[in-house]
Amino acid sequence: MSRRLDRYIFREILAPFVLGVAAFTFILLIARILKLVELVINRGVPVLDTMKLFSYLLPFFLEVTVPTAMLLAILMALGRLSADSEIIALRASGISLPQIARPVAVFVLLTWGLTTMLSLYVRPWGQSAMRRTMYEIAKHRATAGLTSDVFNDDFEKLVIYVDDIDPATNLMRRVVIADSRSPGSRSTLFAQEGTLVPNEGAQMLVLRLRKGSMHTFSRTDESYHKTAFAEYDVRLDLSTMHGGAGQRDHDASELTLTDLRQTIAAKTAAGENPAEELLELHRKFSIPFACVVFGLLGTALGIQPVRAVRSRGFALSLAATFCYYLFLTGGETLAKSDVVYPAIALWLPNVVFGSAGLYLFISNAREWNVAESIARLWHQTRARTARDAAAFNPR
Repeated sequence: MSRRLDRYIFREILAPFVLGVAAFTFILLIARILKLVELVINRGVPVLDTMKLFSYLLPFFLEVTVPTAMLLAILMALGRLSADSEIIALRASGISLPQIARPVAVFVLLTWGLTTMLSLYVRPWGQSAMRRTMYEIAKHRATAGLTSDVFNDDFEKLVIYVDDIDPATNLMRRVVIADSRSPGSRSTLFAQEGTLVPNEGAQMLVLRLRKGSMHTFSRTDESYHKTAFAEYDVRLDLSTMHGGAGQRDHDASELTLTDLRQTIAAKTAAGENPAEELLELHRKFSIPFACVVFGLLGTALGIQPVRAVRSRGFALSLAATFCYYLFLTGGETLAKSDVVYPAIALWLPNVVFGSAGLYLFISNAREWNVAESIARLWHQTRARTARDAAAFNPR
C-alpha cells in the first residue's frame, strides 16, 4: 500500500513538472530566441551554430525554471488530491501527512540534486562555451563583412569603410573609420592599409591600421586635434556585433567551484574585494536549495482544500517565485554595493520562505487551521491592547 501510494503521488507530480519546465523555460527564452533567429536571417549565421548557442543558454534558465516548475507541480498534484477529497480519505485511513509527503520529499531531493549539478558544472560550462562560440561567429562574420566599397556598421558607434581588399592576403587599402564610442568626442581615422588581427588569448578582434592619421573633434570645448601614426589598433567589440548577443570577457559565472575559491583567496590576499566571486559562490548553493524551500511551501499550501486547482496552483507558484527572486535580486544589489554581506543576501530568501513553509507544514500536520489561528491571535492582541489602554487611562 505504501509503495503504491508513493508511486501514485510521484506520477501526479511528474507530468505537471515536465510541462512546467518546458513552459517556463520557453517564456524566459522568447527574447533570446528572437535574437538567435535574427542571427540566422539577417546575419547569415549557420543554423547549426545557432542551435549550439541555444543549447548553451539552456542551463542558465533551467537553474531558475526547475525550482519554479517543481513548486507548480507539487501545488497542482496535491491540490488535485485535496480537491477530490483523497487527502481526507488517506488521513482518515490512518496515513499521516509525513507519509503522504514522502514521495514529494523524494521528488524534491531529485530536483535539488539536478539543480545543484546545473549550478556547479553545467552552467559554467555553458557560459564559457557560449562566449567562445560567439567569439568564433563574430570573428568570421567580421572578416567576411568587411568588404570593399561598403559602409560596415555592424559594430556599435563604429562605421568602417574599405576602398579595396586583396583577396589573397586580406590586406585592406585606404581605410576610413568613423568612431563615436567616446561620449565627449568624435574621431575619424584615415589609413593607407589595415589588417584584421584576432587575439585568441583575449578572444577579441583588432583592426590594425598603418600609415594614417586620426582627426578628433571634442564636443566639450569644440577643439580639433590631428594625430599622425605609423601603426594604430582599433579594438572591435564583438559583443555588440549581433545586437548585444555576445558575452563579455571572463566573469565569475564561468568559474567552477575550485576556481572561485582560488580567485577569492587570491583577491583577499591582494587586498581586493571579492564580492562578485562570493556572490557567485553562494549562488551555486542557495538557488538549488530553493527546491527544498519551495517543496516545503508547496506541500503545505497544496493540501489545503480548494476547487480551482490549476488556476490556484499556477497563480501561487508565480507569486511565490516572483517574491522569492525579487527578494534575491534586491539582496544581490545591496551586496554589490557592499551594504549586505553576500552570504546574507543569497541565503536570507531561503531562510524567510523556508521558515514560512516549515510553519505551515507543521500546522497542517497538527491539523491546525492557520487562518483561524491568525484571526484568534489578532483578536487576542486587540483585546489585550484595549485592556492595557483602559488600565493606563482609568476614568
